[in-house]
Amino acid sequence: MTVVREMAVPETLFAPPRVIADHWADGTIQLRSAVPLQDYARCVGEWLEHWARQMPDRIFLGERVSVDAPWRTVTYADALQQVRSVASWILAQGLSEQHPLAILSDNGVDHALFTLAAMHIGVPASAISPAYSLMSKDFDKLKGMIELLDPGAIYVAAEQPFAKALAAIKPLHRAKIVASDGDTAIPFRTIASTPEDSAIATAFASVTPDTIAKFLFTSGSTGTPKAVINTQRMLTASQQAKAQTWTFLDQARDLVILDWLPWSHTFGANHNFNLVLRNGGTLYIDSGKPLPGLFATSLANLRSVIPSVYFNVPRGFDMLIAALGEDDALCRRFFGEVKFAFYAGAALPQNLWDAMQALSHKAVGRALPMVSAWGSTETSPLATDCHFQADRSGNIGVPTPGTELKLVPSGDKLEVRVRGPNVTPGYWKMPDLTARAFDDDGFYLIGDAVKFADPEHPERGLFFDGRVAEDFKLSSGTWVSVGALRVAGIAALAPLAQDIVLTGHDRDSIGFLVFPNLAACRAHAGLPETAAAADVIASEKVRAGFAQGLARLKAKGGGSSAYATRALLLTEPPSVDDGETTDKGYINQRAVLTRRADAVARLQDDASPQWIGLPETR
Repeated sequence: MTVVREMAVPETLFAPPRVIADHWADGTIQLRSAVPLQDYARCVGEWLEHWARQMPDRIFLGERVSVDAPWRTVTYADALQQVRSVASWILAQGLSEQHPLAILSDNGVDHALFTLAAMHIGVPASAISPAYSLMSKDFDKLKGMIELLDPGAIYVAAEQPFAKALAAIKPLHRAKIVASDGDTAIPFRTIASTPEDSAIATAFASVTPDTIAKFLFTSGSTGTPKAVINTQRMLTASQQAKAQTWTFLDQARDLVILDWLPWSHTFGANHNFNLVLRNGGTLYIDSGKPLPGLFATSLANLRSVIPSVYFNVPRGFDMLIAALGEDDALCRRFFGEVKFAFYAGAALPQNLWDAMQALSHKAVGRALPMVSAWGSTETSPLATDCHFQADRSGNIGVPTPGTELKLVPSGDKLEVRVRGPNVTPGYWKMPDLTARAFDDDGFYLIGDAVKFADPEHPERGLFFDGRVAEDFKLSSGTWVSVGALRVAGIAALAPLAQDIVLTGHDRDSIGFLVFPNLAACRAHAGLPETAAAADVIASEKVRAGFAQGLARLKAKGGGSSAYATRALLLTEPPSVDDGETTDKGYINQRAVLTRRADAVARLQDDASPQWIGLPETR
């Protein structure tokens, strides 16, 4: 049976969500947009060529070395000229699909131009998270990535910070090293002034939708992360779908984005960067991050540039809310000029959603629209989009034009699978893993579960319902929905908890391993900013605050699967080397439980004095 549903949306920013639902006899539900996907660009380079002709003097990219420095900007015409010059150098070095460009540095103008130059002539680019170079102790994962790629060139913004990483990988490649700042590497300014080769036009014309544009690495909980193939079709089809759902983009020639999200991840690169490029907007690169000591830079940049759309992950919204609450002028500017806010990367706890709405009402007398989406590196990333104002946090929306979802019953959940032009053809040099990643109908097995906001009205969207492999049963046989309880737990323990990992498989009750928000905990306990992590989590005020949070969570009801009876505070932050976190701040539950088995044991030891319990358990 096929059902077509449409929901009216008063907001002029978005197209109404229209969904077709096909119900199969075995309980499977297939969802797709009722709006066909329109034609999309042959390749990303077509966008740059177009805007360089149509709006040559419009600022494309901006960055600055400090909050006191002026913005260094590059227009669309300047960008195309440098892209063609850099592409000429790339062509002369013989880079190819088998010997792509690898980038180890964080976001920057030169990083962007180098990437666009490679893709312009059909050479894949691979931005690798700087965490693997700057935060790693043994560089094992970085070595594995370089061996897999066998790059023809490697770029770093500055040689000195990457010296140890470059030395560690030196025996594994024969790539040219390029740097914007360095003593021994080839200067980027040199290759950016390479005379344009007449062969560039031919190479550009040879790029097809099936040409590999990028290799993006998944975080990977164990072993070497996988290189996800991103074709030109995936990137351009995804942005075409976005344009059909965010209809304001066709009229928004003044689109301005201020963004820190890393280009080594699909959210920052394929969603945000490409959103700007596809629609002729301006991207100011935020060198800050939602981390202690770095968010002040983001705030300074925000005071300089108010974006059309504000993008962030939940941790960033948490820090933004605190800052806006202390700066009335910035608060009024932010809510008065930002069209809407977009969160992704992880579910936004409801308390943060409510706080944003309260600030918006106070500042401008209305609620700021809050939207989200869902997908993965393998879906480039857009699979669903919440292009309507949901009633509460967590709604990931409906399938975008061109994307199909298959919802397959799995226990008491609906496992979701994805098919469309935005989906990867597979993993680089991993045919067995690629074969296992798809079902017999060609749907990508993403491993997530979803549930309907309203089963009778699919146009009202879906909610992320956890990772199928992360959920577990208590000894009572009751299933625990890890994704939902994690978000509820963070909200109940706010602002003291930064993130939570759940334990309790085959046990009587649930436990929380907690990565504390040390700054909030210090403030709660009245401790100085220099107080050590061990002293902070030993504070009786902090422990009492967590106990009260556990009690608040239990008071919401829902039975033993809806609350934790105890929590253990961790002093060591999540490890990048061991796959416990990404630089977007997403916590890998399985990796943390595996690596911190001793902490799990302490949490489950009834005689241990370290865990914090509900009042009745201590």
